[in-house]
Amino acid sequence: MMEYVRLYTDEHGDSCFEDVRLAGEPQSVGYESTLRAILSDPIPAQQVYLRDVVVEASPTEPHNAPRRQFIVQISGWSEVETSTGEVRRFGPGSIMLLEDTHGKGHITRGFGGERLTLVVTPPDAPSTGRPPREPASETPGRDA
Repeated sequence: MMEYVRLYTDEHGDSCFEDVRLAGEPQSVGYESTLRAILSDPIPAQQVYLRDVVVEASPTEPHNAPRRQFIVQISGWSEVETSTGEVRRFGPGSIMLLEDTHGKGHITRGFGGERLTLVVTPPDAPSTGRPPREPASETPGRDA
């Protein structure tokens, strides 16, 4: 079963989780292979980039998502707490759709080492471009 977790703002301004399940039937991938897969409907994307979290956000102060975006956890773990106090953990392979761009926000706590994520912004997200880059500096022990 394909699924992701949606984090949204309700009518009271609270951040809330919703489990979203995508339906589908196994099908051939259309080339010379015996591979069969369940495919979702296409999800349009405006931007796709990798994000290596090197400094975490405050573990106690809520924040909002900067735009509507999917986050695909590649490595490391994060714990997300909604404004209602619900807490969920997300590890490699987890997918979240962040839509709480206003309201009381959520808290994210990273743990378990480096947190590499794939960020996908849908076409309806504000076109703010990639977050500004800080001046390049070498990080000891990190290879390019």
